[in-house]
Amino acid sequence: MTTDELIIATCLRAGKIMVENGSEISRVDDTMIRIAQNAGVIQANTYVTITGVMMSISGRNATQIASVNKRTIDLEKVAQVNQLSRTFADQQIDLPTLYAQLGELDGASRSFPLWLQLVGAALVSGPLMIMFRHETINTWPTIIIGTLGYLVFYLLNRYLKIKFLSELVAALFIGFAAEWAYQVGWGTNINDIIIGALMPLVPGVPLTNAVRDILAGNFVSGPARAVEALISAAALGFGIAVVISIF
Repeated sequence: MTTDELIIATCLRAGKIMVENGSEISRVDDTMIRIAQNAGVIQANTYVTITGVMMSISGRNATQIASVNKRTIDLEKVAQVNQLSRTFADQQIDLPTLYAQLGELDGASRSFPLWLQLVGAALVSGPLMIMFRHETINTWPTIIIGTLGYLVFYLLNRYLKIKFLSELVAALFIGFAAEWAYQVGWGTNINDIIIGALMPLVPGVPLTNAVRDILAGNFVSGPARAVEALISAAALGFGIAVVISIF
């Protein structure tokens, strides 16, 4: 691999990791350009979308493309890529080492264990319901239903790998569970329970990144991420609507 090819491959690997793990496009583009400049490239051209990353070096016959086939939210990996980029800028590591460490980061599974994710879902469900409604009577059913709803989403998304279907089924489960809790007298307000239990599944980060990309002038990735977030929201809403129409 020539020096130019290594520079582009390193930048593409960094950009791909960041896109796959939920970074906004402007940050991806800035990180790739900085890595190239610190590697001695005067002018590099990048084109980043949520489905692919492209880079070339002006005046040299060197262009590469990396496709993005999966996307999730893991901001810790995004932070790690930025840290490696800063370390390279400070000349603490050389380019081959940066490329190798990015490969290790890409292959590493940095997801939190399931039990910790469930604890997070519980902490999001109950306290947010209290904040919205200023009452605690429906806290425990909301926490339990929200945690179980996230578990349903996690298991379906892990084995079926169809995000929108997983969100739909999880919303159906939350709706039916909230209705059951209300019918048996465990909860007093089914709307509060449903709203609180849905909070761990709301696509807040994708929607925020979509707005940031649009404000930064990325009119390809921004609307695409917005549509993805809206489809997720629609899947959640449709699942709840089905339950409401039944009961």
